[in-house]
Amino acid sequence: MEKRTLVSFDWALKRLLRDKANFDVLEGFLSTLLETDIRIHKLLESESNKDRDDAKMNRVDILAEDTDGELLLIEVQGESEYAYFQRILFGASKLVTEYIDSGQNYDNIKKVYSINIVYFDLGQGKDFVYHGKTEFRGIHNNDVLKLSAFQRQKFGVDEVYKLYPEYYILKVNDFNRWSKVHLEQWIYFLATSDIPEDADAPGLIAAREKLQISQMSREEQAAYRRYLDNRVILADQIYTAKGEGRIEGRAEGRAEGEKMKAIESARKMKADNLPVEVISKYTGLTAEEIETL
Repeated sequence: MEKRTLVSFDWALKRLLRDKANFDVLEGFLSTLLETDIRIHKLLESESNKDRDDAKMNRVDILAEDTDGELLLIEVQGESEYAYFQRILFGASKLVTEYIDSGQNYDNIKKVYSINIVYFDLGQGKDFVYHGKTEFRGIHNNDVLKLSAFQRQKFGVDEVYKLYPEYYILKVNDFNRWSKVHLEQWIYFLATSDIPEDADAPGLIAAREKLQISQMSREEQAAYRRYLDNRVILADQIYTAKGEGRIEGRAEGRAEGEKMKAIESARKMKADNLPVEVISKYTGLTAEEIETL
């Protein structure tokens, strides 16, 4: 296997991309995904970053504010989590309430983009990028509720959904094909930590220059190697747990099948008026189980 030369994106989020000099990498990724020109004004701290025992806290990898004042929440999740859909709802909802002061009008609520990069099979679906938004559709005429002319002027948007949080889920774990499509180039990098020479998606050329492992200090490289080792261990634990679950499931299935055969045989013996002791001897069922048949 070819030795990796670039830092993985999830590690870069936690360390390197917090540097303002590297905002162009993050801006390129966001602009490609959201299909609009994104310029980051600053990174923010969220209550969701703090460790507290008295409330559920969502661990934020990066929270940015763009030049339009919109919030961009980016999270990477490596370990399978069955309630992850609810988790991203919680994270976006919490940001909505965190960034409006008491007494402010509701038109000061910030737009939130929740961008989730997951390295496990979340839900059921064949695509690798999913987009969720809120719309209000008539139950009788199936028409979509629109903003009034005054609201469009006041809020500066032309659709109701643009006032609400939007959600992106990138399922990148099994993506391994290189493409000329800019978003697929980014997904490839997220999945493989590799950027081929012909990459031309916004931010990827900067990423190839700035996310070199060789540019990190020895301490950073050592920390990164430990991080990769832990990620491998976690993946192995998940694989082992799944394997053990399959084995256990097969064993339970066989045992259940044998039990059903024994019950069927016991019913036939009981119908022929054989003694309970005889039925128990040949089927392994208890006298109590036989009596209930």
